[in-house]
Amino acid sequence: MSKTNTDQKENFEHHNNKPSKIFYGIVCTMLKRAFFIFRIYLDMFIDFVFGLIFEGERKKLPELDKRHSILLESAVSLAEKIRTKQLKSEELVRTCIERIQAVNPLINAVTDERFEAALKDAKEVDSMIEKGLPDEYFKDKPFLGVPFTAKESHAVSGLTHTLGILSRRHMRAADDAECVRLMRAAGGIPIVVTNVPEINKWMETRNMVFGQTRNPHHTGRSTGGSSGGEAALHASIAVPISICSDIGGSTRMPAFYCGLYALNPTAGHTSIKGSTLRSGLEPTMASIGFVSRHCSDLAPLTKIVAGDKAAGLNLDRAVDVKKLRYFYVETARDLRVSPICKDLRDTMTKAVTLLTEQAPSSDLAPKPFYHNGFNYMFALWRYWMTRETEVFGKMLTNNSGEAKFIVELPKKLLGMSDFTLAAILKLADDQILPPVNKEWAEQTTKELREELINLLGDDGVLLFPSAPAPAPYHYSPLLRPFNFAYWGIFNVLKFPAAQVPIGLTSDGLPLGIQVVAAPHCDALCLAVAEHLGKSLGGVQAPCNIPQ
Repeated sequence: MSKTNTDQKENFEHHNNKPSKIFYGIVCTMLKRAFFIFRIYLDMFIDFVFGLIFEGERKKLPELDKRHSILLESAVSLAEKIRTKQLKSEELVRTCIERIQAVNPLINAVTDERFEAALKDAKEVDSMIEKGLPDEYFKDKPFLGVPFTAKESHAVSGLTHTLGILSRRHMRAADDAECVRLMRAAGGIPIVVTNVPEINKWMETRNMVFGQTRNPHHTGRSTGGSSGGEAALHASIAVPISICSDIGGSTRMPAFYCGLYALNPTAGHTSIKGSTLRSGLEPTMASIGFVSRHCSDLAPLTKIVAGDKAAGLNLDRAVDVKKLRYFYVETARDLRVSPICKDLRDTMTKAVTLLTEQAPSSDLAPKPFYHNGFNYMFALWRYWMTRETEVFGKMLTNNSGEAKFIVELPKKLLGMSDFTLAAILKLADDQILPPVNKEWAEQTTKELREELINLLGDDGVLLFPSAPAPAPYHYSPLLRPFNFAYWGIFNVLKFPAAQVPIGLTSDGLPLGIQVVAAPHCDALCLAVAEHLGKSLGGVQAPCNIPQ
């Protein structure tokens, strides 16, 4: 065949294929839009059905007693008052205990306590301060005398360390997890440990040992997971410091659902030794973090648990939020994830509008951004979870065997399983469903990470949705198991991300967005989070506060 004839044939095939490709693209786009519309109505139906069951469980949190109003202050402020003898540690610890005892019957957050030991520790602190301590001592112990709590998966010596599984229901920690040790070394006093889902792997805080933790803003709704106990107790104005951890939104999700600030720092800078039975030596996308009513507490607390790696987070960097570059994503197009609801679209719009109005020039006004990697948030997180060292099925048995989906599902249907349905579905995901393609996942992650790093640099932040909707009704996440991916994608990328509370819905549920920066730019996340929170509603109490 001559070259001319060959070229003609190729041109003919090209022109014939072009319309078919256009048609295929149009059909795919139409099908995706139809699917998202279907998901909107499906979510409305799910909320309607579960609302019939759980709306009646809404109960009002006890009013904050005037004697407990000191708990409205930040941990930094409380430490300063103890240091300057304006407040006794014993008084603060006792106040926390009283408030915990008042709210816990409603929220079911506490799994074990050391009230008497904490009071003894506080009295010793007060005695030392009364006798006089050098400034250097306070510098080494910036939170001297301030009580703190930790999720139960962080080992706290002498307290329960069940990880939410029945096979460990009698287990008590022999030593402190590294994050707890560092917090104690900074002068903090542990008072309770709080509830978690089994092995920290679910979007709600529920297990077969301690039951279900409830959201203080609406007790018929979820606190999120896995740090749901910490967030519920902190949002109830019961404690000043709450130690969490995050491998797929486990700090930021409960913060969002309970209306708090949170920071998940750049991965690799906090030790998870002693947390969820980890050695602390293995590489991981998990980080230790905190939830708080005060954004100003997050940097000093994070520096404590980062230890000798704190300098790498650059938390002391001075940040002028008006000189930053802003980008935003209104919604991801991951088909597994629910569409963003109107309340949260409006929340993003408020943040973008505020920053646009305050921008000193049009170049610094927020700009939309998207990368196709956001179409696969859950798939990417699922792949990178296979690179973690822990095996979920083995951990459910306390590493004495391995739980199997094909065994546990029939047992659950007969009421004989030791595990929640959420844990059994996680077994199915691990053991039954086909794995994510390794080459594709690693290449997609690499491309998304590199593009974001180049985009953000050291003076840019990305505003990103927190979730498709505010706190869901109990158990309804079983029908929407992928919605956590809005948080999980930044664990995959190992970027710092802050959760920002931005007021409440008309029904009293917390709203918010995430602020994301490039690695080691954690200070940008916190500066923007504090600015947006203060400007747009911030933290709202779930109970009456006497004037």
